[in-house]
Amino acid sequence: MKLPSAAIAASLVCLIVAPVFAQTTTPSAAPTTVPVPAAKRVTCLASTQNLKGQDKRDQMQLCMAQARVDCLKQAIDQKVVGEPRKSFIKTCVGGDGPEPQ
Repeated sequence: MKLPSAAIAASLVCLIVAPVFAQTTTPSAAPTTVPVPAAKRVTCLASTQNLKGQDKRDQMQLCMAQARVDCLKQAIDQKVVGEPRKSFIKTCVGGDGPEPQ
C-alpha cells in the first residue's frame, strides 16, 4: 500500500502547487528577480508530513527537484544568468539545507 499513498501525496502536491504557477505573469521589459522565499520548500515539507522513512525522503527529494526546475524556468524567463541565477534559484526554492527525516 506504499505506492498508492505516495501517488496520493504526489497528486496533492500538484493540486497545491499548480494554482500558484497558473497565476504567474509574463515578465515586463525590466524583469524583476524577487522570488517568494521558502514557499516551495515549505510546500514540500507540508506535502510529506504524513509520510515516514524512505517514502518521506523520496517524496521530499522529488518535490524539491521539481521546485528547483520551476525556479530555474522562472530565472530563465527573467533572463537571470551567472552567479545571480544560482542565488535566485536558492532563494526561490527556500534554501538547500538538509531535508528533515
